[in-house]
Amino acid sequence: MVEDGGEEEAEGESGEMPAAAAVPPLQRCNGFLPGKEAEDGGRAAPAGGGERAAEAEAMLAAAGGRPETRLSRRRLAVLAVFSCYSLVNAFQWIQYSILSNVFAGFYGVSFTQIDWLSMVYMVAYVPLILPATWLLDARGLRLTALLGAGLNGLGAWLKCASLAPGRYPLTLAAQAVCAVAQVFILGLPSRIASVWFGPTEVSTACAVAVLGNQLGTAIGFLLPPVLVPNTPNDINLMAHNISIMFYGTAIVSTLLFFLTGVVFEEKPKYPPSQSQAVLQTMPPEDYSYKQSIINLFKNIPFVLLLISYGIMTGAFYSVSTLLNQMVVTHYEGEEVNAGRIGLTLVVAGMVGSIICGLWLDYTKTYKQTTLTVYVLSFIGLLVFTFTLDLGYLIVVFVTGGVLGFFMTGYLPLGFEFAVEITYPESEGTSSGLLNASAQIFGIVFTLVQGKLTTDYSPRAGNLFLCAWIFVGIILTALIKSDLRRHNVNSGIMNLDVKAVSGDS
Repeated sequence: MVEDGGEEEAEGESGEMPAAAAVPPLQRCNGFLPGKEAEDGGRAAPAGGGERAAEAEAMLAAAGGRPETRLSRRRLAVLAVFSCYSLVNAFQWIQYSILSNVFAGFYGVSFTQIDWLSMVYMVAYVPLILPATWLLDARGLRLTALLGAGLNGLGAWLKCASLAPGRYPLTLAAQAVCAVAQVFILGLPSRIASVWFGPTEVSTACAVAVLGNQLGTAIGFLLPPVLVPNTPNDINLMAHNISIMFYGTAIVSTLLFFLTGVVFEEKPKYPPSQSQAVLQTMPPEDYSYKQSIINLFKNIPFVLLLISYGIMTGAFYSVSTLLNQMVVTHYEGEEVNAGRIGLTLVVAGMVGSIICGLWLDYTKTYKQTTLTVYVLSFIGLLVFTFTLDLGYLIVVFVTGGVLGFFMTGYLPLGFEFAVEITYPESEGTSSGLLNASAQIFGIVFTLVQGKLTTDYSPRAGNLFLCAWIFVGIILTALIKSDLRRHNVNSGIMNLDVKAVSGDS
């Protein structure tokens, strides 16, 4: 480990290299770096020369030499705090749905009104994502993180004020505040990973950040039924039990808000990677949020990923929302086990996310891994669909776990793949657009699959999703992936090899 005068900086790279005088300055070109633009399908140029090295030399020239890079110890605390308040936000999303009969009786409303306490998360995200990503790019990571954590706590405390029958509008308003908080949370994993973590750990860090949200959903399936048993003949006891859940969530959310203020900084003192160092050399006036959006939609590989990511993640949202209905249709009276199957699906997905993140850090095979996981998710959904009605609940547990492993494991893959093919555009902008696509597809898929499931059968609804996922496979296969961020880091490392070996 290398220390720097007491700074909390960990091991990294230091030293300077003279820039080649004849190399032109770094410029943006339709959102891409100079040099080749997605024409080689992501194949790296040979070490000791070629386009990657030339690209790296251009960046070094723009930076006036090779910048010093180090890894900050604070990065682990930033990741941990973010993951925790993302967990709480996801917990607040699912805590009503898993207790729909309890809350419908408590507030005296219909099941449809309880369903809106979950749907509001998707509805709020779509119109607010562009302002939220603008804020992230214009005002930075710290302010965005504080807004997410703060609104999360505010919504939790408003729920505490809704602890009485007849206060459904207040609890809906509180959930809407939590939904707005989600807008400032879901787009941060790739930004935190890129800004704070080195090139050999960035995909794992992104997966861990996504994992926090998934873990919150898992706890949301498991904990509320334990804390709030259904006591329809004793409303006062029901209110007391709900208050334990609401006040506990509010206290934890408030603590995490203060921790966010203490731990989060805009960026570490030293950039963690050469790609980040290059981005930090760009003058702020060169950045235009509007132009960044235009650049992303001109980037054909990103547009294909935007649609395919929306299909996969929207299908996952739809399956998660309608899982109880699908299971109970074939296994009457198994509401508790339906929740456990949902828990199995999410926990398996958490494992999938971590494994996929580690695999990406090791191999950098973004397109190949993404396409493989997409195909396996399609196969998993087909198997789940045609085994759901066999009469063996254990089979549903197994197939649900396999489905969750691949569908949820895809989430960090999509984030990191987008960052690679859109570098040096903002990670927050690309992630925000991916999440917006997922919410739109999620709303449409949930409504259509729900209608097919009700009018025909769960198989009809699942086959509808299978058809769309097959379309997503085709779109993913069409993506031409030039791994721009990886090429910057590896191109500069190739310059190191040349310098050490004495090559010109």
